[in-house]
Amino acid sequence: MISYARQNSEQQPEVTPPLEDHIAPSPRVSVQAFCETVETAAAVQSAGEDRRLGKAHLKIQMGGMAAATEAYRTAPTPNVIILETEGRNEILIGLDQLATVCDSGTRVIVIGRINDVGLYRELVRRGVSDYVLAPVNALDVVRSICGLFSTPEAKAVGRIIAVVGAKGGVGASTIAHNVAWAIARDLALDSVVADLDLAFGTAGLDYNQDPAQGIADAVFSPDRVDTAFIDRLLSKCTDHLSLLAAPATLERVYDFGADAFDSIFDTLRTTMPCIVLDVPHQWAGWTKRALISADDILIVAAPDLANLRNTKNIFDLLKASRPNDRIPLYCLNQVGVPKRPEINFNEFAKAIETEPIATIPFEPQMFGSAANNGQMIAEIAANHRTTEMFLQIAQRLTGRGETKKPRGSFLSPLIKKLRTK
Repeated sequence: MISYARQNSEQQPEVTPPLEDHIAPSPRVSVQAFCETVETAAAVQSAGEDRRLGKAHLKIQMGGMAAATEAYRTAPTPNVIILETEGRNEILIGLDQLATVCDSGTRVIVIGRINDVGLYRELVRRGVSDYVLAPVNALDVVRSICGLFSTPEAKAVGRIIAVVGAKGGVGASTIAHNVAWAIARDLALDSVVADLDLAFGTAGLDYNQDPAQGIADAVFSPDRVDTAFIDRLLSKCTDHLSLLAAPATLERVYDFGADAFDSIFDTLRTTMPCIVLDVPHQWAGWTKRALISADDILIVAAPDLANLRNTKNIFDLLKASRPNDRIPLYCLNQVGVPKRPEINFNEFAKAIETEPIATIPFEPQMFGSAANNGQMIAEIAANHRTTEMFLQIAQRLTGRGETKKPRGSFLSPLIKKLRTK
């Protein structure tokens, strides 16, 4: 029998997901698609290149249900089968034939052109996991496959936010730590900061933490990584904010493979709603993978030519590598340094072809005091405009709406007394 996994009859036509649409990555599964049209085959092929299906093994064949039934007479079925078909009777007859050769536990997604509730209910009764209306795009396929492994009862998969500097010394780590603070304190979202600069990371200093263990213990012991192990490595900063600190020592050489941090990120996703990656300014397989695999990306740049070039390069690469995701965001930092020639806001935005989400002024006294005291900007200057900027960045990256405070009036004290009585 084909096992039932999910009921979802709604078609989502958007290629670019809205801010609230969060699709959890698929686990390591095998997927085989049997298409009847080249358009659907192209959409499935494009979906296979999406970062959220990076662990899935996808194979595409033509021939629809008839080809699938014939193929599985002598071969075991994969974890997921995608079938394209036309016509009501053809769908039901084909499924009955497929059920005779389908292994138990295999999940089936049907792509059809009949928009009928009665047909959908009949498909569910036969054990179909999902029915998607054609024509489909890559994101429809990604959403359908990943949705099979994200049941409503399961804990929400955490959102990964990667923050990287376009150039060394632009304050990307400071921005990452303050934004994470705003996410945890102002948005009340349980968060963790993962400091990926193992040799020179500053998260421990900025949060005034000196944990004995941190992210190095996990990356050098991949076989031990699980939820309990990661929990022991976390350092508690506030009620909603934890830190996975870097050792910031030079006893070791920190050369990693491209997938060195995968198990750490996967484990953090299962326990934390929000993970902020403080990505160092270096270009290696694992940094590129961390950026491409993140749900949202913030590039921090200073207003000069080298930063403009690097921001443009990073922005274009990530946009091309993540065609079904929201485009990266960027902000300008250290703006207004005395006597320093700077590229103005409009020229920077014109070159990147999108405006920065924030322009943070150069405030050496405030930022220097916070860094030396191990504090956040919100702790030493709660009403400063930069503190508000960090909250706005946090809202954009997490997809949370603006937290509006109720407006008061001269009648508020009287109304309050009346309600009390």
